[in-house]
Amino acid sequence: MIPSTPARPYEGQRALVTGATSGIGRATARLLAAQGAAVALTGRDAHALAALLAELTAAGARAVALPADLTDAAARAALVADALAALGGLDLLVNAAGVIASAPLEGTSLDLWRDMLELNATAPLHLMQLCAPALKAREGAVVNVSSVSGQRAFPGVLAYCASKAALDQLTRCAALDLAPHRVRVNAVCPGVVVTELHKRGGMSDEAYAAFLARGQTTHPLGRVGDADEVAALIAFLGSRAAGWVTGVTLPIDGGRHLTCAR
Repeated sequence: MIPSTPARPYEGQRALVTGATSGIGRATARLLAAQGAAVALTGRDAHALAALLAELTAAGARAVALPADLTDAAARAALVADALAALGGLDLLVNAAGVIASAPLEGTSLDLWRDMLELNATAPLHLMQLCAPALKAREGAVVNVSSVSGQRAFPGVLAYCASKAALDQLTRCAALDLAPHRVRVNAVCPGVVVTELHKRGGMSDEAYAAFLARGQTTHPLGRVGDADEVAALIAFLGSRAAGWVTGVTLPIDGGRHLTCAR
C-alpha cells in the first residue's frame, strides 16, 4: 500500500539548503518552508538571503539565514555548525549551490577547473561529511542538484560537465556508504531551467534569450524548465514518500538526456 502524502510532509523536520539566494535553491527553500520544514538558508549574497528570510518568516515559516562562501572549507564547517545549532538537528541537506563557465578543452585554465570542481563537487562532498552525523541521527536524506551535463557531453563547457559527472558518481557512492545508517542520497539532473546561472557564468542577456529559445528544440517536450518544477522533485526525493529511493541521479529535463547532440 502506498501511504497518503500529508499536506505538509516536512512538518517538524529541518533542512539546510545551499544556493538559496536564487534559482533552484531559492525555489526549494520556499517549497520546503511551505511544506512545514524549518530551513537554514545559505548563499553568498547576504542581501538576497535577508530578503528571502524576510519573505519566509512573514509567511510564518521558521528559517535562519547563514551567509557563507562554500568554496572555503572553514566557512563550510562553520555553516554546518551554525545550522545545526539553530535547527537542533537535520533531516535534509540540499546541495543546490553551483556555478557554470564556458570554455573548451584548450581554454580551460587550471584555475577555472579548480573553481568549478570546488563548488560543484568538493563542497557537496564536504557538506555531506559534515552533516552525516546529524543525518544519521534522524535517518535523513541528501539531495544534490546535478545536471543533464553530468550525463551527456556538451562542447564548450568541459569543466562544468566534468564537475557534474563527479557529483553524480559522488551521489551514488555516498548512497552506498550511508545506506547502513538509513540515510538516503539522491540527485536531480535538470536540463535547461530558467535561472540566473548562465548569466552569472558570463552569458549576455541576448545570448541567454537565444539559448532559451533554442531550448525549445533541444528538449523533446518542447520547452525549457522552471525552478519550481525541480524544487518539487527535490522535495519528493527528500521526503518520507521516497523512503525506499536512494542512489538515483534522476533526470528532470524534458527528455534532453535521451537525445543526441543537435
